[in-house]
Amino acid sequence: MHVKIEPGEEQYRLKSNSFLKNNALHMAWAISVVATLGSLYFSEIMDFTPCKLCWYQRILMYPLVLILGIAATRKDNKQVIYALPFSVWGMGISLYHYLMQKTSLFKEAASKCGIVACDQDYIDWLGFITIPLLAFTAFTLITVILGLLWAQMRKER
Repeated sequence: MHVKIEPGEEQYRLKSNSFLKNNALHMAWAISVVATLGSLYFSEIMDFTPCKLCWYQRILMYPLVLILGIAATRKDNKQVIYALPFSVWGMGISLYHYLMQKTSLFKEAASKCGIVACDQDYIDWLGFITIPLLAFTAFTLITVILGLLWAQMRKER
C-alpha cells in the first residue's frame, strides 16, 4: 500500500522532527526543574513533611535536573538512556502513591509508610490534584518527551 504525501507534509515532518531533536532535552529539563522547585517549596516553605514515597520520588526527580541539564547544554541526546529509567520508575512510584491516597486499594500500606502516612493529603485541589499527582504528571511528561526523542534517534540509525 502506497501512502500519498501531500505537498508540504514532508517538510512539516522534517520541521517537527527537528523541533523535537533540538528542544526535547530542554523541555524535559525545564519540567524537572519546576518539579524539583515545587517539592522544595512544599517542604521548605509550606513545612509539609515528606512521606517515604515522596522521598523516593525526590530521589528519582532531583538527578534528572543534573542529567537533563548537562545533556541539554551539551546537546547530547544519547543521555536519554540514562534519564528514562529515572522517569519511568518515578511514574510508577507516584502512581502507586496517588492510588494509595485516592483509593482503598492500598490504604493498609499507607499507614505503615513511616513517620508521615503516605495517604496524607497536604493539598487536594479540585478534589483530585495532590502532590503525588503533580509528580506523576511531571514524570509522565518527561517520559513521553524522552521516549519520543529516543524513538526518533532509533529511527534515524
